Amino acid sequence: MKKLFILLFSFLTITAQAASSEGGEFKPGDMITHHIADDYSWHFADGAVLYLPVILIDNGKPVVFSSSNFYNENHELVPYNGYKMEHGHIYKVNAAGEPIEGYKGLYDISITKNVASMFVSVALLFFVFFSIAGSYKKNAGRAPRGMQSFFEPIIIFIRDEIAKANIGPKYERYMPYLLTIFFFIWFNNLLGLMPGGANLTGNIAVTLVLATMTLLITVFSGNKSYWGHIFATPGVPKWLAPIMIPVELIGIFTKPFSLMVRLFANITAGHIIILSLFSLIFIFQSIAVGPLSVAFATFMNFLELFVALLQAYIFTLLSAMYFGGAVEEHDHVDDMGHGDGHH
Repeated sequence: MKKLFILLFSFLTITAQAASSEGGEFKPGDMITHHIADDYSWHFADGAVLYLPVILIDNGKPVVFSSSNFYNENHELVPYNGYKMEHGHIYKVNAAGEPIEGYKGLYDISITKNVASMFVSVALLFFVFFSIAGSYKKNAGRAPRGMQSFFEPIIIFIRDEIAKANIGPKYERYMPYLLTIFFFIWFNNLLGLMPGGANLTGNIAVTLVLATMTLLITVFSGNKSYWGHIFATPGVPKWLAPIMIPVELIGIFTKPFSLMVRLFANITAGHIIILSLFSLIFIFQSIAVGPLSVAFATFMNFLELFVALLQAYIFTLLSAMYFGGAVEEHDHVDDMGHGDGHH
């Protein structure tokens, strides 16, 4: 650990001195934005850049080329074949290289850094769980070994402490989704902490899709009792229905909205804090600030390892709670306080 600390500090100090000697002003905001934002190339380190394919639909015609065409030999952005990349977006340009105002025929379905990172995480998930499935078949009736021994307690925990505890007897139909969402979020959170990793779960579009999936499953799982509590809340006078019904309907959407924002904000904030601490070295260029900055950033990085697991757990737990509320059977109580006996 001591050698790693010294190596990291030396690398950052040398990089800061190199940036200073080149006369370029260090802009922490630009550096942080570059690292947490999506891009058409995947930058791992200086000299190690993966240029991703640009896929456009221009007036119904597919156009495919490498994003490296947008850079010249000095790594400056240049137009290519009537297109220009600017501020993370691709525009149709005229002969002068200016974006064509009001152009509506261009659709971008490129494989960006976040998309490529998602492919990597999905491939990793397939590898891990197909390997575990194979181990179950091979070691049937015997103690788990290898990856199976590591992941089995986690899977059992999700089944017993999250699914069963919050959904009840109908938990089995939701287990594939809960396991998928937990490991997808956890793996991508961890991959995002690796050097050169993409900030996938810190992308609001990704968390929006995940939250929308939880919303759709909740809504389509809702039974008569679930919808009855929304449109005829027990114990609430009928004259309050015009107020309570909109409140309950809004609550259906605020729950997944909180899932979306919580995951996005926590993961993005962690990346920003770590990068901000490293930026202090470049800003002050002081031997006194360097060790402190690296020490705090290293501590935050270890803390983010815990946050990566915690956010996956919270998203999965709350999803299970929403599913449990949708499928739960309630006793219908009459005016005398007697239940109808249906469960």
